[in-house]
Amino acid sequence: MIQSGGPSPSRHGLALLFVAEMYGVQLDQLAALLEVTPGRAAAVAARWRASGTADTAMLSPGPRWVWLTRAGLAACGLPYRAAAPGLSRLAHLRAVTAARLALTVTPQFAAGRAYWRSERRLRARIGGRIGLREHVPDGEVHWPDGTAIAWAGECWAIEAELTPKTSARTVTIMREVLTRTGDYGCLAADVRVPGQRPRHARAIYLCSADARPVVSRARDALGRLGERVEIRLLPASAALGRGTP
Repeated sequence: MIQSGGPSPSRHGLALLFVAEMYGVQLDQLAALLEVTPGRAAAVAARWRASGTADTAMLSPGPRWVWLTRAGLAACGLPYRAAAPGLSRLAHLRAVTAARLALTVTPQFAAGRAYWRSERRLRARIGGRIGLREHVPDGEVHWPDGTAIAWAGECWAIEAELTPKTSARTVTIMREVLTRTGDYGCLAADVRVPGQRPRHARAIYLCSADARPVVSRARDALGRLGERVEIRLLPASAALGRGTP
């Protein structure tokens, strides 16, 4: 998390990068990121909008959304296409952001010098090869080597499940994630190489109460492979419409 206190340009830069990587966030989530009041976060977003680096709008129940403009993305050195978050994805985007915020405040995250690799970044690596229909997780958490964390050196796939998919589809996605060996954007021949270490040591599923039973059944259907799937409930803040408008 960005440390508390008056936001400095560097803190603003980190927050801009976070917003860009998550496609967009609601103002209460920006406040949590900056560790400031919702009113202070709204003032920050207003300054971004005045400078042309971000835009804001009421896209859903709850607080306003903020996302980066083309100028804001360029300031962050990111090649993403500038656009407001898609309306059909807002609930999912909020849930993934809530999961990321909850994870990054854990003491293990800081102790392990972990970092989040966003779905947007993974998709950018795939680029024009998205037609290969690779499943892209909602994020990755990387735990670098050289720390005292027991899982140092691992990469985890993160999935946020708000609504249940079919059991068969969930099994297929889990198997694809857990058997992958190559990075996203690699050559097709390197996606799954027999004998190589799996890319994702674990798949962490953060689920709503409705989605959890299907995810649990899918994990059980995988047998030994399913031992690398962890299931947790999404934080309460993941629900669309939470927070102060």
